[in-house]
Amino acid sequence: MIITLHNSSSGKVYSRIVSIVPSQTELLYYLGLDEEVLGITKFCVHPSRWYKNKTRIGGTKNIRIPAIHDLEPDLIIANKEENVKEQVEELAKDYDVLVTDVNNLGDAINMITDVGLLVGKHKEALQMANKIELKFKKLQHLTSIKRKIKAAYFIWKDPYMAVAGHTFINDMLQYCGLENVFSNGERYPKISLEELPTDCELVLLSSEPYPFKKKHLKEMELQIPGVKIILVNGEMFSWYGSRLLKAAEYFKDLKPE
Repeated sequence: MIITLHNSSSGKVYSRIVSIVPSQTELLYYLGLDEEVLGITKFCVHPSRWYKNKTRIGGTKNIRIPAIHDLEPDLIIANKEENVKEQVEELAKDYDVLVTDVNNLGDAINMITDVGLLVGKHKEALQMANKIELKFKKLQHLTSIKRKIKAAYFIWKDPYMAVAGHTFINDMLQYCGLENVFSNGERYPKISLEELPTDCELVLLSSEPYPFKKKHLKEMELQIPGVKIILVNGEMFSWYGSRLLKAAEYFKDLKPE
């Protein structure tokens, strides 16, 4: 059965869990779970102890369903964007599957409290959500008094792909005091550097999913002179679970000018 956000108030508490979303795997750890989490993906690198010791059931896009059957979970935690719809639907024939859909900070807060309710950690989840909300309110106050900087956030190379509107990263950029020059687009468009708007002042190169490095920054500087380019930690911009406890501080210390 598919469980969606705000459809998780049945009172049932799950204790045999498989997570197929890295940021939500990390969330389960921060909520105080351990033995309850049976399986994770090969991209669930945090916490490192779980990555070393938990059963890995493939990648987020190529889940090994037989390996999940072997674990006999009572709950699978998935995400609309990160996982393949057909695989999630196949799993939902045999298991309860929470499918989250996180496009902004509010969605992330709701997801955290929903997950907490399902795994018997509602109090801990509420405490975490309140901390995150407070941190981002303080950040929003700091950035609201500064001039918005027009920026583009790149997630891929060959071809270049940027972040557009209706995405979690786009929402995080706004909290940073940045105005996404591609915000009127949809999701993750392929672009050429020639398509970068002339008023773009800043380009952010993410550490994931494409691992942009200093050499890529240097290459791009030659192609778009006059635009400031910085490398950023992609986990801070795209991991929408407990990582948000650290993200607001990271954004506050970001030096975009």
